[in-house]
This record gives sequence, C-alpha cells and structure tokens, in this order.
Amino acid sequence: MSACTSEDARPGTSGDQGPEPGTGGGGGTGPDSGTGGGGGTGPDSGTGGGGGTGPDPDTSMAPSKNPQFSWFEYEGKDPVYQEFTAGEGEYLNPILAGFYPDPSICRVGEDYYLVNSSFSYFPGVPIFHSRDLVHWTQLGHVLDRPSQLDLDSQAISEGIFAPAIRYHDGVFYMVTTLVGGGGNFFVTATDPAGPWSDPIWLNSVDGIDPSFFFDDNGKAYVVNNGPPAGVSLYDGHRALWIQEFDVATQKMVGPRSVIVDGGVDISKEPIWIEGPHIFKVDGTYYLIAAEGGTGDQHSEVVFRSASVTGPYEPYAGNPILTQRHLDRNRPFPVTSTGHADFVQLPNGDWWSVFLGTRPYEGDLYNTGRETFLMPVRWVDGWPVITAGMETVPYVHDTPALPPQPAPAIPMSGNFTYRDEFEGDELAPTWNFIRTPVEQWHDLTASPGWLTLRARPAHLGQREQPSFVGRRQQHGWASASTAMKYLPSAPGDAAGLVAFQNDDFYYFLGVTLADGEPVIQLEKKAGSSANGEPQVIASAPLDLSAGAPIHLKIEAQGAAYSFSYAREPGAWVSLLEEVDGKTLSTQQAGGFVGTYIGLYAYTEQP
Repeated sequence: MSACTSEDARPGTSGDQGPEPGTGGGGGTGPDSGTGGGGGTGPDSGTGGGGGTGPDPDTSMAPSKNPQFSWFEYEGKDPVYQEFTAGEGEYLNPILAGFYPDPSICRVGEDYYLVNSSFSYFPGVPIFHSRDLVHWTQLGHVLDRPSQLDLDSQAISEGIFAPAIRYHDGVFYMVTTLVGGGGNFFVTATDPAGPWSDPIWLNSVDGIDPSFFFDDNGKAYVVNNGPPAGVSLYDGHRALWIQEFDVATQKMVGPRSVIVDGGVDISKEPIWIEGPHIFKVDGTYYLIAAEGGTGDQHSEVVFRSASVTGPYEPYAGNPILTQRHLDRNRPFPVTSTGHADFVQLPNGDWWSVFLGTRPYEGDLYNTGRETFLMPVRWVDGWPVITAGMETVPYVHDTPALPPQPAPAIPMSGNFTYRDEFEGDELAPTWNFIRTPVEQWHDLTASPGWLTLRARPAHLGQREQPSFVGRRQQHGWASASTAMKYLPSAPGDAAGLVAFQNDDFYYFLGVTLADGEPVIQLEKKAGSSANGEPQVIASAPLDLSAGAPIHLKIEAQGAAYSFSYAREPGAWVSLLEEVDGKTLSTQQAGGFVGTYIGLYAYTEQP
C-alpha cells in the first residue's frame, strides 16, 4: 500500500470527473487582495474553435486606455500528434502538456489528485482530478489566497518548488517550498477543491522538496533534499534527510538524519538528489528520488530498506527512469525525464507520473517541463519505469480503470481552446505574475469582455503587472485575441505577450509613437540595451473606427510570427519567423515555460 494511496472514498465525490472548475469551494483565481474562500475558479470557458473569425460582441463600446478583450483562442499544432494518434484504449503523453513540472499524485478510493510546481505564478500549485489517470480536470489551485502565498519581488523561477500531495485520515496535505521566501510549509484541506488552510511552516526543515510519508503504524515523517551533513564535497552535492512529524501537533519531532548522501554512488559525484518520496510495499520501504539535475541528465533512482529511517540500499539497476543516454537526434525525443511519483491502482497495478521535455531542436524547448504517465513494473522486488533503450512513448495503453469523458478544458494532444470570457471569474488555466495586491481585472462590468485596468507596473520588472496568461502547451501553436483599446498618453500600451521570464519575452501591442497609434513588436532578450525591450517592428494604425483589433502570435518550434487584423481573419503580418529560441529554457534560464498572456500598462493611471 502506497503512502499516496487510500482505499477510502472521499466524501462528496461523485461523477466521472469529479467537480468541474467553479463548483468546488476554495477561493477563486481572481486577484482580490485577501478574498479567498467560497466560489472556486469560475466556469469552464469551453473548447472548440471558432478560429478567431466570429463576430465580436458589442462593438459600440467606446475604447479606452483600459483594454477590453472579447475572446482568446489557443490552438496546439504539434507535428508529433499527426504521427502518433491514440486509438480506443490508448492515451497520449504528456498527460498535462506544457509547463506542469514536478508532478505529485495520490489516490483516495476511485479518485486521483495531482499537483504541480508553479514558481512565481499566482494562484499557486494547480490541482487536478481524474478517475482514469488520463483525463484530468483542474479543480483550481491549492494556494489561491494572498494570505497563503506572498510572491512579492520574486524572480519567475523562484516561488513554489515541487509540491507533494498526500491523504491521511480524512485530510489532504500539500507540502512544498517557497524559494526566496519563508522556506518549507504545508497546507491542509478536507476537500481537494478547497478551501486549503493558511501555511503551517516547517521551520526546522531546511533545503527543498519536502514530502510526507504516513506509515501504517500511525507514525508520519517528512523526507526532503538538504545540504550534506558535513562539508560539501563537490558542486551539486546534496543529501536526503528524514525526520518524524507529529500529526496531532503538526510539528516536527525528534532528530533529523541523512538517509542518502550524494546519491546512488557518491564516488561518481552524483548531483542534486531531490524530489524524494517514500512508500511501503509488503513491509519494505522504498525511497525514490530524482538525480542528475533537472536538465537533460535528469533521472529517477530508487532505494529500499527494512526500516523507514534506513539504512537504504540502492538498486543495482539504477536509474529506473532516464532518457539521457539515447540519441538526441531521434524523431520526436522526450528528454530530461525524472522527478517521479508513484500511485497504486485498486487492482494492484502501479503507475508513475514524472516530468519530461519535448525539444524542437537539441536541448531547446519553450514549453517547459511537462507531466508524463507510464506504468511501473516490478523486477526482482524493484520498481522500474524504463530500462535499456526504452523510450518514453507518446501513445500507450490506458490504465486498467473505467474510461472517463474528456475534460472541458483539454490538457493533452493537439486541441483548440477558446475563452469567450462569459463567466464572472477567470477559468483556472489563467495565472498572474506574482501575487496580486489589488483588483485590476474585471469580467462583470462589460459581460463578455475581459477588462484589464492599465497600471504603472512594468512587464519585465519584479512587479505585479496587469498581466493574465496561460501556458504555451505546444511547440507549434497559435494564440489570438480581439482587443478594444485606445492609448491616450505616451507610454500607454496593451496587447498580447509571449513571456518566458522578466528578461525574455515578446510583446505585440498597441501604443503611441510620436503621438499616433501604432502596432509594434517589442523584444526583450537578457540585459542588452540596459535591460530595456527593443522595438523590432512597427506599423501605423487607424483606431478611429473603434472596432477591435485582432492580434496573433504563432509558434513554429524555433520561430515565432506576429500578425494583426482589422477585420476577422484578415491577418496582416507584422514580422515573421522571429528567433523563438530566446524563449527557450536553455537560453532564458530558470525552470518555467512560456506563457501567452494579455497585458496593459500606463504611466498615468
């Protein structure tokens, strides 16, 4: 029985996919300061594609310096899904496409729950529900109130690292690290849709990547990555620590001890042993962890012991998951695999979720680290995911679970998603940069339109700009929108952004140049030109008619194209095949993927 598995059915769970976004209690994704609780994350905005060519509602509204967006459409076009298609009884990898790294999973009865890292995006820690491990519906976010998550001034790749979700005695636990903030903490809930508690800090636990293990004898433990007990012997030398946790007092108790020093074989100087989880099978304790760093040398390794506190012996066949030794030039490679978590099905089968990447060239990918699913097989008492020359498959047979309907918001394969902004709150796929401290977006003043209040908070600075975005989930994709907007003062700007981090992004927007409206493309790539974005294309605009302007960003692997239209579907190219490698993790650095977002700015609010 796994520590992340419970036979108990969660009270109140019903239906094939559980509660849809907007029906669970747990606060919304809106940026109201201090306004959590009661209301979920708003209704689904639907799928399917109008191609961005349908009529825009209420074009009689006068444009202003606060832009209004009537719809947003995203379309994934990855060539791999023309080569690989899932038939009956099969599923597509990744199961969560785009920037959904560091997955952790638990089972409660027939229900499965999964969380991911969110770094400095708010709300934090997306949480998903499934009953077949294939179709996942986002319930919302675990950290959806400012009182739970302060990301002020954090770099994009700081914030929330490697959450782990577990269920024990009627309570869900999510434990994680706030890097650049207060360290390690956990929150609890009786309903995974929320509300979740405010943070309970684990002040005696240093390092990162904590995970709970609830033993069947009533004891509980926290295992995590930390510095070695003595002097660090080499760059990347880390250790795995364990300490008992008192469930009743919610405090750490007793001594901390090292259970793995360095990794599988410290003589080989393994780096960054992290992301540990413990589970128990037939009286034996298994410890799994990532090793090798989260780049293309990433792997997953396993140890076992007769005692929860060790000593732990490594598996002679380690690693149990990696792709680092395979030909990088193979078609449609999946790379950087690791940071796994296991779950056991009711029939006894074991499955693993883990992160991986899909480069479009070499080690270049803009979509971040994604969540994949594979079965776990047991070899001489050891769990194995891949061995030898096995590759992570794009198509695989589904788990032995009753099939479920596809979610309203698709998460895998090629798909089209269109948001008409018809609800009172944003769908849960939308995020903000850092924690909002004031209300600056609105869906109710002009129903059917998302209004952003332009503010003097810069994109690209460690501020909280008027930006709302969603993940780029495919290497080949397009994102488009229709915006009503009229800049009125120098510096006013609004439009569509491909954002990797504060120093690497493209902004396709409407602004003023010499007092006249223009459509222009800005590029920021590192600290060149004093860190200021550079205008790389511009064209005049006539905004006198007051009709919306349509904006579109298209990604084709390493190339991005930017266009606009004054009539639906009548696209005019502003600049084609711009260098998209600048949005890759390899060039931009950090741990996140590209977001496509809506943005507004003014120097004179």
